[in-house]
Amino acid sequence: MVFSSSIFLFFFLPLVITGYYLLKENYRIYFLMLASLFFFAWGESKYVMVLLLSILINYVFGLVLNASVGKKKPIQKLILFLAVACNIGILFYFKYLNFTLYSINRFFGASFAHRYIGLPIGISFFTFQGMSYIIDLYYRKVTVQRNPALVAFYISFFPQMIAGPIVRYADIREQIYKRTETLEEFAAGAKRFVIGLSKKSSLQTPSVM
Repeated sequence: MVFSSSIFLFFFLPLVITGYYLLKENYRIYFLMLASLFFFAWGESKYVMVLLLSILINYVFGLVLNASVGKKKPIQKLILFLAVACNIGILFYFKYLNFTLYSINRFFGASFAHRYIGLPIGISFFTFQGMSYIIDLYYRKVTVQRNPALVAFYISFFPQMIAGPIVRYADIREQIYKRTETLEEFAAGAKRFVIGLSKKSSLQTPSVM
């Protein structure tokens, strides 16, 4: 599902906005989390487990890293290293494994078989989002998030799933718990969205000679 598609503009986005404002504030963040997972699963249903695995890895390592506070620094560094390695490992497998095998075959005369590996949408973005949470936690810029649904929301939030930007957990942590919206801010956001959509549509429309 892309932002300029009819299914997004006339079905998904109106339902999400309507559902968000109809729900009580305590339930809105969970609704956005489920909507984000649905957004990902719409076009990448077979890879939704990759996203869930990324969420689980960062949630668990966050708890382990928090439990290591007060212990020797090398232990905390080891936990951080393992968390980053797991994240990078997932990204490497899906994005760079075949390139690496091709390079080894070409330069060393090896014969490693290439594998058919699809590329989950937004894998770079949600991978680095997850690492941002762990790194901010390591440097104690934030406290541990014990609610897995909120970790899932942060990593999978659909507006930045496809094209970013990567937002550090420390920068939006307060907004996860408490958000304020005004009519002026909503109008400004809608205006920016329409301008961006118009530019994207004009680039996709073939010119007529």
